[in-house]
Amino acid sequence: MTTDDTTGLKHLGSGKTSYAFEEPTAAILEAFPNKYPNRDYQICFEHPEFTSLCPKTGQPDFATIEITYVPDLLCIETKSLKLYFTAYRNHGSFMETITNKILDDLVSVCQPRQMQVVALFNPRGGTSLTVTAEYVKDDAAPMGTRF
Repeated sequence: MTTDDTTGLKHLGSGKTSYAFEEPTAAILEAFPNKYPNRDYQICFEHPEFTSLCPKTGQPDFATIEITYVPDLLCIETKSLKLYFTAYRNHGSFMETITNKILDDLVSVCQPRQMQVVALFNPRGGTSLTVTAEYVKDDAAPMGTRF
């Protein structure tokens, strides 16, 4: 049997998945205790099927979202992250806003030592866009200098 603490996780192992297509909020995200808070290590997520809408035209935007972070006391639970990304499906917002909101929401839930969100948006109108947003806790070294 596992020794991992899963108390408080609503989405994982629930036997049902409820997809919300409303406003994406940090309330969708869940976290669990980091069993190794005294160790610096990176966790990386790649979500290649991210979709949202242009706030002006309503046209779909497609992206790969890459998240790299060094956890502190909490780690992001992946099923809740998938549900959070699904909430953007019918959400209209600029790509820059989306990337920074994802970072803000994730930081608010797990309070990592450091985190980077890279959003690689597919070309639309012949131009692709990559947005990178970073967070570093006051007492942590920037991600590139830590490893």
